[in-house]
Amino acid sequence: MELGKINSVFFIGIGGIGMSALARYFAKRGQLVCGYDKTETKLTKALENEGISIIYTDDEHAIPQAFLAPAEDMLVVYTPAIPINSNVLNHFQKKGFVLKKRSEVLGIISKGMYCIGIAGTHGKTTTSSIVAHILKDTGFDCTAFLGGITTNYNSNVLFGANDVLVVEADEYDRSFLTLHPDVAVITSMDADHLDIYGDKAHLEESFRLYAAQLKDQGKLYVHEGLPLSEGITYAASSTATAKAENLRVDGAKFIFDFHLGNQTISNISLMLPGKHNVENATVAIAIALQLGIDAHKIKTAVGNFKGVKRRFEYIVNSPGQIYIDDYAHHPEELKACFDAVRQLYPEKKLTVIFQPHLFSRTRDFADEFAKVLSTADELLLLEIYPARELPIEGINSQFLLDKITIDQKRICGKDFVIQFVEDTKPELLLTVGAGDIDTLIDPIKNIMNNA
Repeated sequence: MELGKINSVFFIGIGGIGMSALARYFAKRGQLVCGYDKTETKLTKALENEGISIIYTDDEHAIPQAFLAPAEDMLVVYTPAIPINSNVLNHFQKKGFVLKKRSEVLGIISKGMYCIGIAGTHGKTTTSSIVAHILKDTGFDCTAFLGGITTNYNSNVLFGANDVLVVEADEYDRSFLTLHPDVAVITSMDADHLDIYGDKAHLEESFRLYAAQLKDQGKLYVHEGLPLSEGITYAASSTATAKAENLRVDGAKFIFDFHLGNQTISNISLMLPGKHNVENATVAIAIALQLGIDAHKIKTAVGNFKGVKRRFEYIVNSPGQIYIDDYAHHPEELKACFDAVRQLYPEKKLTVIFQPHLFSRTRDFADEFAKVLSTADELLLLEIYPARELPIEGINSQFLLDKITIDQKRICGKDFVIQFVEDTKPELLLTVGAGDIDTLIDPIKNIMNNA
């Protein structure tokens, strides 16, 4: 299906961060857009306020009249997270509609564009957001589909007037293999999504296939140390090709120097803390230089990048109380987040509220999760958020808690969390997880701001 021939689009799972970005894109183009999601959220409300119609009942009779019969100019986009027994999904399948996964639609959109694809088991949302911001802020411009809400633009999709596209290349379900980028980045290849891949070797093979889809004369950037034989390496390391050096902390900012060949940019300021975010910025700078953007403009753009919602986001930042929220849901992400917190606030007691995401991920990485969580001073552990999965016998939050070695730990529900924050008023609080833990943000924020 060609992009120019699409006049109406229905999204099954429209409330997802990637799906909602596509919905906004098509609505901006003037197409008729509608969608289904099982839950009303801030994001779905925002879409409705933008004129997109959404149904919340998994019933084919709730589907608007305009989408009941298939047509040549109609597209149905679905997320693999939708259950196969969904009535809405089955309606479109039985009626013979053209159904595409989100990743396939990104492939359609990117065809004929200069595509910058950011892949990795973690780091891709922040990296793609920094790249897109640099291109926007310097006047180079781009269109971008992002896996988070960027603070600078308060959106997960950016619209540009040129043919440059920045997109997250998602490894889940091998989705990124629909893309053929001009510039490809691989930020990380840690074991994850083993429910799809089976083992780390198959995951790594999928990333190698993604790297092989680079267009002729394209550029591949890989984080130093990854098991890939090709590509321009980057890292906060003296041995990488594109490198960040002389890292230091100045208040809540990280300052560093960038080097690539004979190009040096000194004293770059980054609002996002942590070595991992410095490295995300490093590859973004390398790409911007490759595109011919002025180094001074790049430095300014990096300095005013405000981050992504739920990626080390300061919710409360006062002298007496600090509350940070982060999307981390993999042991390596947790470690990077905790390390950044400790670098900034080494003397403060760290209280962590964590919601595990997926039974399979908790089972596969229980020891790694326990090791990182044991570095907190106090831990409140919520029950596992199942997302697309059914329960696995013997795998629950108690299974994980038993492996954690600190004394101050407990399993609790959200109501207890609220009461706990009100009673204890922690000086340094961190909520982490990819499920619905974000529903705690506003209540906690209100308590801490009124303390």
